Amino acid sequence: MKPLPNKISLPEDFIVLASDSVGEKHFAAFLREFHSGETVTSIRINPVKYDTSQVGDGVKWCKTGFYLSERPRFTLDPLFHSGAYYVQEASSMFPELVYKTIEMLEPSFWNRSGLKVLDLCAAPGGKSTHLVSLMSENSILVSNEVIKSRATVLADNMAKWGAANVLVSNNDPKDFLVLGNYFNLILVDAPCSGEGMFRKEPESIKEWSPAHVALCAQRQKRILQDIWGSLLPGGYLVYSTCTFNHFENDDNLQYMLTEFGAEVVSADAVVARMAPDAASQPLGGIIKTPEGGYQFIPGLIRGEGQFFAIVRKPGNGDAGRGGRQAGEKSKRRDAKKIFVKDCPYLPAEKYTQLLAGDLVKGYPVPLANEMLYLENCLRVIHSGVAVAVKKGKDYIPHADLALLGCYVQMIKKGCCPFKTVELTRLQALQFLAKEPLLFDGEPAGYLFLTYMGLGLGFVKNLGNRSNNLLPMARRIRMDIKI
Repeated sequence: MKPLPNKISLPEDFIVLASDSVGEKHFAAFLREFHSGETVTSIRINPVKYDTSQVGDGVKWCKTGFYLSERPRFTLDPLFHSGAYYVQEASSMFPELVYKTIEMLEPSFWNRSGLKVLDLCAAPGGKSTHLVSLMSENSILVSNEVIKSRATVLADNMAKWGAANVLVSNNDPKDFLVLGNYFNLILVDAPCSGEGMFRKEPESIKEWSPAHVALCAQRQKRILQDIWGSLLPGGYLVYSTCTFNHFENDDNLQYMLTEFGAEVVSADAVVARMAPDAASQPLGGIIKTPEGGYQFIPGLIRGEGQFFAIVRKPGNGDAGRGGRQAGEKSKRRDAKKIFVKDCPYLPAEKYTQLLAGDLVKGYPVPLANEMLYLENCLRVIHSGVAVAVKKGKDYIPHADLALLGCYVQMIKKGCCPFKTVELTRLQALQFLAKEPLLFDGEPAGYLFLTYMGLGLGFVKNLGNRSNNLLPMARRIRMDIKI
């Protein structure tokens, strides 16, 4: 069925400003696309959990990104709940362009031990899940969101993705100054006026005004001011928005160059190689802005509006911890940690397990000390992996443990510590809806439920019934009839 044309009118002030910012020819392409009524659905595959060769139409600038011919009901796909993929707008998959650009400049950057990356404005988690898939397991990602309710969603999405080298924090940008010049890479996907999402989220058009643009631009400058001191000399900052206007994009890039002495990093070679879409566009439809950023424009690329720029902080240095205040804070709190030796759900040689209240948490051994340090300096709401809840001598497996990426390999190698039960699609949806399930013939105790080889969660089998250990907050609330 051909989509109906989009009859929503755009504010005249927006048309003038956007046309001036990206150029009349490029803005005309956006208008044609906007009024066509076409929609684009894309996902990004979790490479630890799913084979990308099974998916077809690829996003040219992201090897794990794919377009779908139609938008399915993701809530009714157990693979969605297992963290096999993330539903993400294609232009937002630009971190791979950043990865390749930095790799070209510093071939060992991403593989170095102890790399520290901050996604400052991370909710709901699209770019964080992408970054952690690109990083080495011996690196740490701090995924931060200042709004607490959004940070909770972010923590759920990061747990679903299944990486253990992540901390989710709920801090203001200036709070990171306690760490000193700490991060090798900071991504600032700044809150913006959302012009690039008008086609996907038409309700945001009503919120647009020149005053709102000005407010956003000032807030973005303040965020950049607060976080610049947390970047290591020689480190990289990636600034991005989902908007078109120069006030929030190029003007703020120029602000970093002038105020901080930042150096623009060119991604021309990588963009041209990874996005060879339109022969008439030297960068494959991704527009190079006057100050050195990159603009995705619907109609020129298959995605929504997105801007990003890479800058480098002058100098060279090794990431380290902050000053005396942070060190003393860490020392005081570390003493309260209780090591757990008898919980058998993770290999002891790979994970350090600690008891926080009645929750057993697991941290990759090479990163444990640094992650604990960060826990003590920041307002962390999720870190490592939640392994189990200790109840007397029993360890009740936590739902997050089922989603851990390493369990995929443990299942394949036959070394999973639980009895594994593979579910049909209907059974998987019944489990996710917390409907009663019987496991006749299965042993009593904890069962690890999988769908297509990927972990979904746990039940405690009692013979004539089972206790579903899925958190109520993650329950499917819609009709699961298929």
